[in-house]
Amino acid sequence: MKIVSPKQMTLLEADAYRDGASEEDFMEEAGSGVALVVHEYAELHQTDRHVFLLCGKGNNAGDAYVAGIHLLHLDYDVAALQLTPVEDASPLCKENYRRFLQEGGRVQEVKSLDEVVIPDHGLIIDGIFGTGFHGTVGEPFATAIRLANASGLPIIAVDIPSGLNGETGDVEGEAIIAVETAFLGLPKTGFFLKHGWNHVGKLRYIDFGLPRAYIDEVKADLIMSTADLMRPLLPPIIRNRHKYQRGYVMGLAGSSGMPGAALLSSLAALKGGAGMMRLLHPEGMQAELADAPFELVRVAYRPGDVVQVAELLAKPSAVYIGPGIGRTQETKEFLQRLLPLVQKPCVIDADALTLISEEKMSLPEKTLLTPHMGEMLRLLNLPAPQSLDLSFLRICQNYAETEKITLLLKGGPTFIFQPDTPIQVNPVGDPGMATAGSGDVLTGLLAALLSQGLTPHQAACLGAYIHGLAGEHAAMELSSYCMTASDILFYFPEGFRLIEW
Repeated sequence: MKIVSPKQMTLLEADAYRDGASEEDFMEEAGSGVALVVHEYAELHQTDRHVFLLCGKGNNAGDAYVAGIHLLHLDYDVAALQLTPVEDASPLCKENYRRFLQEGGRVQEVKSLDEVVIPDHGLIIDGIFGTGFHGTVGEPFATAIRLANASGLPIIAVDIPSGLNGETGDVEGEAIIAVETAFLGLPKTGFFLKHGWNHVGKLRYIDFGLPRAYIDEVKADLIMSTADLMRPLLPPIIRNRHKYQRGYVMGLAGSSGMPGAALLSSLAALKGGAGMMRLLHPEGMQAELADAPFELVRVAYRPGDVVQVAELLAKPSAVYIGPGIGRTQETKEFLQRLLPLVQKPCVIDADALTLISEEKMSLPEKTLLTPHMGEMLRLLNLPAPQSLDLSFLRICQNYAETEKITLLLKGGPTFIFQPDTPIQVNPVGDPGMATAGSGDVLTGLLAALLSQGLTPHQAACLGAYIHGLAGEHAAMELSSYCMTASDILFYFPEGFRLIEW
């Protein structure tokens, strides 16, 4: 799904209006879609059937009033706080404000800050500002936003959380922190940049009726992964295949005192679909790996065995290198000699990334690098911190093109870079995934997908999506506070199933 700036979205809608589309019809579809999102959230989380609308003066508020009308028809108790004089509102906002009252909705018009009161039950629909907002939020909006955030009630934003810059992701002052954002038509760039990801919550798509032809014409530098886009990437299951046809992965991982990363990545490769997994580990780790999964084949090597290791790495369908290998000078020299000899699709992660940033190394032809932000800054030789804005994303894209590799920048959200390809954004995942070993689990999954015939870019997109869905389900069952990396791994089936369906 294309990601656009608010200006691009406004131009698309203007083109549609010129060609005869109805603004009233668009608002009706948008509002009914928001109502459905609210209803699904309320049913899933068993909130009481009280909904509170926060309304400004633009069409965003009009969408909220339409949503309120539809929720009244579903027997919700719906009340609204009108934060500006109705006479100052847009024509469609006024019209749907009147419809809302006629249908039995209740509205309080705010005359002073003392009248900005948020209820203590139900949920909130944020319809204060639309995607065109920028700058600092003034009163009474700032007070309404601050109290809404402090209420502890779930907030569902219409198109964008109020106070968030839809183009840059900047927040200057107060901004709604939504549990879900019901975005209209296409996601906006500000969702994924700077502070945006901390405010949008789960993204929910609303089709408000904009014809597909207009969307097809718009140029986008960023694409958001969706289940529909990921489904065709799932490796086909052949009924008469054998284990090597299913995918053969070999991982170079682990070091003395660091068996965990090797075991997590190896088990993730098996759980991610590979039919065979061999772990290459330094001599002397046998006792530390004694409790490895039964399915894992372990092969020891010595640091001087570069040629022999390269010969072993020529046998599988895909390899991964890096989890827990350490950062010693000996390991760096070993890696510098080994990498030019690797001919198979290769995931490089963790300690290997740090060593590559310290010493220029020749990378295999089909390489997928998976740095987190700190590792990315070291690869780029940039100081920390860096703002996650479009200019930084372009620097990462340039790195991928210069090195002729696929680059997966881990984080919330995750970005995937490929030469001559729009930047892919993975919108799924959970904050609980920020835990030791989560990246090792992703590495094993990516290698499993590579071993089943996916290109590095395909594996990066699909793997990040499955990993994120698994993390969401782990958090749902265990809470974001209690997750570990192995929890993510054991929820891979949920990630695969959600894409299959």
